[in-house]
Amino acid sequence: MTTRRILVLGAGYAGLVAANKLVRTVPGAEITVLDARARFVERVRLHQRAAGQAIPEWDLAEVLGRRKIRFVHGTAAAIDLEAHEVRLTDGTALPYDTLVYALGSAAGTADVPGAAEHALAVATPEDLADAAPPTGLALVIGAGATGVELATELAETRPDLRVLLLGADEPLAPLSPKARAHVRKVLDRLGVEVRTDAKVTAVTAAGVRLADGTEVAGDAVLWTTGFRVPPLAAAAGLAVDGFGRVRTDATLRSLSHPDVYAIGDAAATAGPDGRQLRMACATALPQGAYAATAIGARARGAEPREFRFRYQVQCYSLGRGDGLLHRVHADDSPARIVVTGRPGAWLKERIVRFAARQAGLPAGL
Repeated sequence: MTTRRILVLGAGYAGLVAANKLVRTVPGAEITVLDARARFVERVRLHQRAAGQAIPEWDLAEVLGRRKIRFVHGTAAAIDLEAHEVRLTDGTALPYDTLVYALGSAAGTADVPGAAEHALAVATPEDLADAAPPTGLALVIGAGATGVELATELAETRPDLRVLLLGADEPLAPLSPKARAHVRKVLDRLGVEVRTDAKVTAVTAAGVRLADGTEVAGDAVLWTTGFRVPPLAAAAGLAVDGFGRVRTDATLRSLSHPDVYAIGDAAATAGPDGRQLRMACATALPQGAYAATAIGARARGAEPREFRFRYQVQCYSLGRGDGLLHRVHADDSPARIVVTGRPGAWLKERIVRFAARQAGLPAGL
């Protein structure tokens, strides 16, 4: 199987890490990266942008061009698995010998009536492109990582706002009692109101409706829960799971098409405990690096070792001056070590900058 033409579909964290490492693992290959965005924006900082802060951006053609990687700014419309090409919305086609599927994910607003029409998602740069700053009472939907980071960032940056965090569970419920207690302490300090057992079943122009029938009024609804992946893989005939993520073997190769590798949010890959790896930058970065290694090994006629992955830490920003780093076991369950306050914020920022460097993004922009 030739690997002369390698096409990386998606320029998120996973795709950029894979493309940059492929230059070394498959020397002489023609590496092309396709993405609908011309600029890279750190998804893990979108809660900062939603709060009105400026965050860095990088020109993808410039960043990839430094490593002699071709960048195509365009939108994939279909994958022709028999012809080995990806067709773009403008009618052109990009051929490949090996395809790295790294299209990522977007907000799952379609799952709840009215969310797409009335809520502001915080999952992609496009969600926030033309968004007006929230005023009055902001309802933050979802008490997971993005919801907590967004609520604290809004409350700290915008003291004129009243922020209400609505979630079915306690904020950051999977964490240890010590970590959850610190999160609650910060939310209280910043004046964020929290309502648990609040499952949103509909979004309206006036606010949200909960599962118990309660109507909660708000001036802005910010959506941070649920994600969806692009339908491209399923439409092409790749083996996918119930969410449309590409099912992979232990070397991140498609179960149905061995010339396709899948990484990042759009891949369904088993973790240390057999469960699917969660959608996260912490998952995407090692997957991108491993996929390049596996493709390089097979290009040399060798069989790569299986992808071995373990979680190390979870980290969260709680505004600019506070944060939380939680040591976790291999299966992502909480361990004993918890770092909070300014040290936690400092560690979170260093990890975000490390992720940018891993993706080949120059510092200082």
